[in-house]
Amino acid sequence: MESLAANPAMIPPDTAARHLEPWRRELADAVTDPAELLQLLGLDPGLLPAARQAAGRFGLRVPRAYLANMRPGDPRDPLLMQVLPLAAELETHPGFGPDPVGDLEALRVPGVLSKYEGRALLMTTGACAVNCRYCFRREFPYGESTLTPARLQAAIAALAATPGLEEVILSGGDPLVLPTARLLRISTALGALPGIRRLRIHTRTPVVLPARVDGPLLDWLAALPWRVAIVLHVNHPRELSADVRAACGALARSGATLLNQSVLLKGINDDESVLAELSARLFDAGVLPYYLHLLDRVAGTAHFDTAADTAARLHAGLQARLPGYLVPHLVREVPGARSKSPVGAAGDPLDGC
Repeated sequence: MESLAANPAMIPPDTAARHLEPWRRELADAVTDPAELLQLLGLDPGLLPAARQAAGRFGLRVPRAYLANMRPGDPRDPLLMQVLPLAAELETHPGFGPDPVGDLEALRVPGVLSKYEGRALLMTTGACAVNCRYCFRREFPYGESTLTPARLQAAIAALAATPGLEEVILSGGDPLVLPTARLLRISTALGALPGIRRLRIHTRTPVVLPARVDGPLLDWLAALPWRVAIVLHVNHPRELSADVRAACGALARSGATLLNQSVLLKGINDDESVLAELSARLFDAGVLPYYLHLLDRVAGTAHFDTAADTAARLHAGLQARLPGYLVPHLVREVPGARSKSPVGAAGDPLDGC
């Protein structure tokens, strides 16, 4: 007789969660109801109607491990502000649209996005461990474009036909919400591409769900035949809890190079001291600051937008107070450009950014 553990589909619903890896149980138990979020943090229930309405357009998802780092009773907590649905998301603003960085134009086949020379991106999944309210792909049609198992072969064929391809980027959504066995199938398929020298993984999952960094994931990373760069997404120093720092250490010991990219968010990290502390704490955790992005202007995120001249002033302050290796590149993504575009560089207009 086939065992229940060997076939999860046979597990009764009330016991299914017990047969998942701990990180998958935590992911399944994420807070998705605005009322529960407000109750757990002791926040004003008057926020609920707007939160429900905004979550109806872009759902709420917050792992409890991330929630535990928020200050109860503080509606301006910088971690909460990244995940709490607000009425401001329902407003329309000129220059804010559904595809701010030209992703749809860059899709070569479903699951493969190619913008820059020598590298291509696999949209492994539309799912994330957390739904960040400023997400530039919050309106992306994932059902039509992500890398399903059925699309993997066509994606590999498209990559094989890409001249000069040296680096593949796993993105999404977030690739680390996929089971490790699925990641292994993807990396095995990529092994058919002889020109690949580097694998890059863009993820926020270790920051909001550090339990994801488990033995099987680390074994997979250590066995990969390429140099691996893991680009984390930390926006505020308080996101670097002890568990997150431990996860970063484990990822580094697997042989991966750890980088970080942040988004400059109004009211959250648009402060020189906060950004300086973030860079210092990242380095202490073995992560090198890499990019500080201007907000990608997707619909529903105008309340996070920080003016480019303000961003340039903050960046200049970081350059004055930090060693160069702790200063992230200040950039924005311009549809159709051949690379990320520096902000505040000579000849770079700051207005209209």
